[in-house]
Amino acid sequence: MIKKIKKIGILGGTFDPCHLGHLKISKEAKRIFNLKKIIWAVTKKNPFKKKSNQTLESRIRNSEKFTKKYKFIEISYFEKIIKSDKTFDLVKYLKKKHLNSELYLIMGADNLIWFHKWDNWKNITKKCNIVVFNRYPYKSKALKSLAFKQIDKQKLKFINFKKVNISSSQLRKI
Repeated sequence: MIKKIKKIGILGGTFDPCHLGHLKISKEAKRIFNLKKIIWAVTKKNPFKKKSNQTLESRIRNSEKFTKKYKFIEISYFEKIIKSDKTFDLVKYLKKKHLNSELYLIMGADNLIWFHKWDNWKNITKKCNIVVFNRYPYKSKALKSLAFKQIDKQKLKFINFKKVNISSSQLRKI
């Protein structure tokens, strides 16, 4: 008997704070790619930003409360387990933990612009699919980015998505 491949999404970030945009892209990715679950991998600190406003513990707790009724979303903090804050190490760990799974790394178009600066970014694309959700006003830059040009389009899916235009940065200013 052939074991069915389980599809798992990974949405990483500081979730400072988590918001409707995170939830909507999670729901849309689940629907489009038939994902079994989506792991919100909360990170202690985004290497491209200053520091977080909330503690790691409160961001995890708020994310758990926010997604409580969405059983397909799992909130996790992996950095202590994998002894790294690098996405490549997380993907490698999840590939080992979920042997018969196909991974989908979910990100916004703003992240694709700088994806080529991530550690081991080319190897990330060998281990999982990349799902990029359009975020205004980043589409043009994302589609011209080094990563977009170099990633095999069988491994990268760009989703035109206009339902939410909010960011954690905008929410912190409120």
